Amino acid sequence: MSIAENTKVAIHYTLKDDEGKIIDSSAGKEPLNYVHGQGMIVQGLEKALTGKNVGDKFSVDVAPAEGYGEYNPELVRALPKSAFQADEIKPGMVFYAQTPAGIMPLTVSKVEGDNVMIDMNHELAGKTLHFEIEVMQADAMTEEEIKEMNESHHCCCHGEGEECEDGEHCCCHDDDEEGGEHQCCGGKHHDDPNHECKCKNKNKEN
Repeated sequence: MSIAENTKVAIHYTLKDDEGKIIDSSAGKEPLNYVHGQGMIVQGLEKALTGKNVGDKFSVDVAPAEGYGEYNPELVRALPKSAFQADEIKPGMVFYAQTPAGIMPLTVSKVEGDNVMIDMNHELAGKTLHFEIEVMQADAMTEEEIKEMNESHHCCCHGEGEECEDGEHCCCHDDDEEGGEHQCCGGKHHDDPNHECKCKNKNKEN
């Protein structure tokens, strides 16, 4: 069947930057599974997949407007060290903050005296996303599955959101060897489909 809204889709993908460097890929891993039309992957890629069938292979370039947005310098700001409950703060560390729009990652860009410069832009903001896609599966959801999906908490990270304790929030993260951080809750996901949705203290590094 052709991919349409509420289709269970599995794809293999490779994501590259403008220089052809691989940012992420499902090669050698399980394919990425998602439900079409639910905002689980970036808008531009979802549009390109609409109408495709199992076995289709194609490339698509996704502009920032339909990817992770344009880079916004206003999202770079200074916060006092006292706002972070951490023994040591270094560039590259990622903290999490609860906002009206949901959980937002705060990446430390540099530390200047008693101030910490944080960047709230997604790491791929302002970048064109170059995807190579192969459609592996496309199955229509049953009415029961659609009803269950609409009534329950849904996370794009292939796991049920755990109920957290002590005010922590359910965040998606990757425990790979490089200690990489991936934001996929919130409707945009291009990363490793094998990582789980877990509760993570926003004050801990990776």
